[in-house]
Amino acid sequence: MSEPPGADLQRIAAFRERFDAVEQQVHRMIVGHRAVLRKVLAAFFAGGHVLLEGVPGLGKTLIVRSVSAALGLSFKRIQFTPDLMPSDIIGAQILTETEAGRQFQFRAGPIFAHIVLADEINRASPKTQSAVLEAMEERQVTAFGETYPLLEPFFVLATQNPIELEGTYPLPEAQLDRFLFKLLVEQPNADELNQILDRTTTEHRPGVETVFAGDAGREAIVDMSRLVRQVVIAPPMQQFIVGLIGAATPNGTGSIAAVRNYVRFGPSPRAAQAVVLGAKVNALLDGRAHVSLEDITDVVLPALRHRLILNFQAEADNVTADSLVVEVMRSLRKP
Repeated sequence: MSEPPGADLQRIAAFRERFDAVEQQVHRMIVGHRAVLRKVLAAFFAGGHVLLEGVPGLGKTLIVRSVSAALGLSFKRIQFTPDLMPSDIIGAQILTETEAGRQFQFRAGPIFAHIVLADEINRASPKTQSAVLEAMEERQVTAFGETYPLLEPFFVLATQNPIELEGTYPLPEAQLDRFLFKLLVEQPNADELNQILDRTTTEHRPGVETVFAGDAGREAIVDMSRLVRQVVIAPPMQQFIVGLIGAATPNGTGSIAAVRNYVRFGPSPRAAQAVVLGAKVNALLDGRAHVSLEDITDVVLPALRHRLILNFQAEADNVTADSLVVEVMRSLRKP
């Protein structure tokens, strides 16, 4: 028997209340970055992963720690360095003494947590970067011929330095596509910097309270994620997203001239999924059970900017993926 409309409204109201509570707790530690934090939480409840890009010292790691504390989930941090090996992430076979004699036992690595911070992921070699691919997509890892399921919920939040910095390895296209959103962390303005100094250079240090505690909290998180997928998207809105992906693909239907000139590879179907899921979270935060055009346009940039693979001509002409996405959006006929 289906739920009456009133029950749906109650679940939407509860979603907004809990989402806002997590935001408020995290902002006790984080100054500014409100749009970034909202997208991070949206990706979490949509079941995706997030890539944060910004120079060191802007609070990317603190955002992740604060989010995990507010959600009440287990947290592990992996510092990616050039000498990091895949076994340092997944785990290794350890020779141990047992009653039956010496045996190899699998010792799980830091990937076995609800929230995993892949810190400075582009400091490690491509071989090590690829170690998290199966985990992000399949929610499991394979080691020494055995498959081990990961915890649920499972959320990877990776940080990377701008690729212009020395000692970085650009992430492969296949791994970039695994991230629901790519978010840019900007420098704080003068007022925000003053608040940061007030919070970090005195004896008083604010803390984060857990919003989702225990098994009941985990069940609430699962219910919120399930509610996201129950939001309705009308056919014209979905067709708008299909047209968006086609316009951003060099050989796609309706592709614009700038895309054909500057893009080597366009966004995959995962990009369309990211836009739909992000828009559904936006609808819930606005108290609706259906997606609007504003919900879609709000998430297009973070969902597509890392999925447009540009050619050398784009680099020579100082054309960015962000500028191309904006141009594609302007060319589309609104439903």
